[in-house]
Amino acid sequence: MIYLAPEKDANFLLFDVFDVEKIWREISDFKDIDREVVEAVISEGARLSNEVLFESFQEANHEPCDWNGGEVKAPKEFKEAFSQLTSGGWLAVSGNPAFGGQGMPKMLGCLIEEMFWASNASLYLYGTLTVGASLCIDSHGTEAQKETFLPNLYAGTWTGAMALTESHAGTDLGLIRTKAEPQADGSYQITGTKIFITSGEHDMAENIIHLVLAKLPDAPNGTRGISLFIVPKFLIDEKGNLGSRNGWASGSLEHKMGIKGSATSVINYDQAEGYLIGEENQGLTAMFTMMNYERLSVGLQGLGSGELAYQQGASYAKERLQGRSARGPKNSEREADSLLVHPDVRRMLLVQRAYNEAGRAFGLFVGMQLDLAKYANDKQAQKFVDLLTPVAKAFLSDKGFDGAVMAQQVFGGHGYIAEWGVEQIVRDARIAQIYEGTNGVQAFDLVARKVMKDGGRGMLDFVEYMRSTELDPVYLEVLEENFVRLISVTEGIVERSKTDPDLSGAVSADYLELVGLVCYAWLWARMALVAKNDEFGQAKKETARFFFSRLLPKTLSLEQSISCTSEILMDFAEESF
Repeated sequence: MIYLAPEKDANFLLFDVFDVEKIWREISDFKDIDREVVEAVISEGARLSNEVLFESFQEANHEPCDWNGGEVKAPKEFKEAFSQLTSGGWLAVSGNPAFGGQGMPKMLGCLIEEMFWASNASLYLYGTLTVGASLCIDSHGTEAQKETFLPNLYAGTWTGAMALTESHAGTDLGLIRTKAEPQADGSYQITGTKIFITSGEHDMAENIIHLVLAKLPDAPNGTRGISLFIVPKFLIDEKGNLGSRNGWASGSLEHKMGIKGSATSVINYDQAEGYLIGEENQGLTAMFTMMNYERLSVGLQGLGSGELAYQQGASYAKERLQGRSARGPKNSEREADSLLVHPDVRRMLLVQRAYNEAGRAFGLFVGMQLDLAKYANDKQAQKFVDLLTPVAKAFLSDKGFDGAVMAQQVFGGHGYIAEWGVEQIVRDARIAQIYEGTNGVQAFDLVARKVMKDGGRGMLDFVEYMRSTELDPVYLEVLEENFVRLISVTEGIVERSKTDPDLSGAVSADYLELVGLVCYAWLWARMALVAKNDEFGQAKKETARFFFSRLLPKTLSLEQSISCTSEILMDFAEESF
C-alpha cells in the first residue's frame, strides 16, 4: 500500500484559493504566522503521516486491542507512532498558547487532521478525542481546571475521551441514567454505564480524562437536565501528581466492523469522582461547543479514507494490465493495456478525485469560518458554521465511504482480499457515517433545526455569499441555475412544512446532498479560476469539468425527489415492514 499526504493541494488551497495570508493579517492571534512556517508545518505533518503513522495501518488490523480483566492494551505498533505524534506537539496545533498550545488556525489543523486520519484512523482516534476534550475544557472549564488538564492533554501525556452514549440512549441523550451525586468537597460521585467509548481505556497514556454526561438528583427531565463532568482515570492531587485509581473501569471492548486498532469500551462508573465543567444542567451546551469541531473532524476522517482509497485505486489502475483500449492497443509491447484505458475505471477514479478535492476545500472553508467566529468574533461566520457543520460531517463521510467502495471495485477481486488493504479502508471508513451523530441525524439537524429555525434565511444568506465570490466565468451560468434551484427548494420546504410535520425528516437526506453538491460546485469554480496552466493546474481544471458535467446534474433528480410529500414514506403500513 501507499500513502502520500496531499501537500501541494494543501498549499494551493490555503494560499491560492482562500488567500489566508490576507485573512490572518487581520486577526491579531494569527498576524505573525507566515507562509514559510505554515509550509513547514504541512511538510512535517506529511512526513509523520507518510513515514510513521502509515507504517502501522495494516499491522494493527491484524493485532486488535486486547482486554484482560479491565486492562486494555492498544496494538503494540501504535506506541512508538503515538509517542512521535504527541512529542511533536501535534495534539496542540490549535490549542490555547496560555497552557502550552500552539495557537495555530483551525484551517491549518484541518489539513493536518486529514493526513493523520488517512494514514491511520485507528491510531489518530486516540489523538482526536484528546483534542476535543482540550477544546471543551478550554471553553468551559475553570482556570484551575485548565491549568490542571490542558498542558498534559496538549502534550499527550494524558488523553481524552467523551462518554455520552448509553445502551438505551443514543441520539436521544435526554434518556441517560448516569447519576451525579454532589459531595461536601464540591466534587460529584458518578455512577452509571456508558457504551461505545472511543479511547476510554488503553495503555498509551499515564492518565485518561473522561468528559461524562450525567444527571444531578434534582435535574429536570430530558436534555435540559444534563450536566457535564471531568472524570479522570487517576485522581490528581493539588500539586498535579497522580494519585489513586478512580472508580471506573472498562467492562469490555466492543467487537467492531473496522478501526480495530481503536479501543472502544463499555465503561462502568461506580461512584467515580468527577468535577462539574460549566454550569449545572448545561452539559449539552458545553458538549456542543466541541461538537462542531468534532463533527468536522469526523467529516475529515471520511475524507482521509476517501483519499487513501483513491491513491490505492489510481496506483493499481496504472500498473494492472487487463484488456485493450477500444481505440486500439495503447501498449503494443505488452500483452495488455492498463486499466486506465477503460472508461468505467476512469469514471470511478475521477468520481473519487472530484469529491476528495472539493471535500478538502469544503472542510478548509468550514475551518476558516470556525477561526473567524472564534478569533474575529464574526457573527456571519458563526452562522455559517452552524449551518454547514452537519453538511461537513455527513457529506464528507458519505463520499469518503463511497470512494472507498469504488476503489475496491477498481481492484476487482483483489479489493476483497485482506492483503491488499482496500477492504480495511472500506470497513474503517464506514464508522464515520455513524458516530458523532449518524448522517441521517445530521441531515435532520440541517433541515429541522437550522433551515426551519430561521425560515431558510441562513441558507439564502450563504447562497448570496457564494455568489459574491470570484468564480471561473466558464461555470457562472450553471452555478446560478443551481443557486436558484437551492433557494427554490429551501423555500419550498419551509412553506410545505407548515402543513406537513414529517416533511423535514422525509426530505432531509436528499436536501443535505443537494447542499453538498452545490457547495462543491462553488468551490470547484473557485479552484478552477486560480489554477495555473501547469500539470497540477490542468488536472484541477479537468477535474472541475468532470464534476460539472457528470456529478452536478444530480441536483436535478434531487430537486424532484424533494418535491414529494412525506406521505410517500409515512403512508406505508407499519406492519408491512
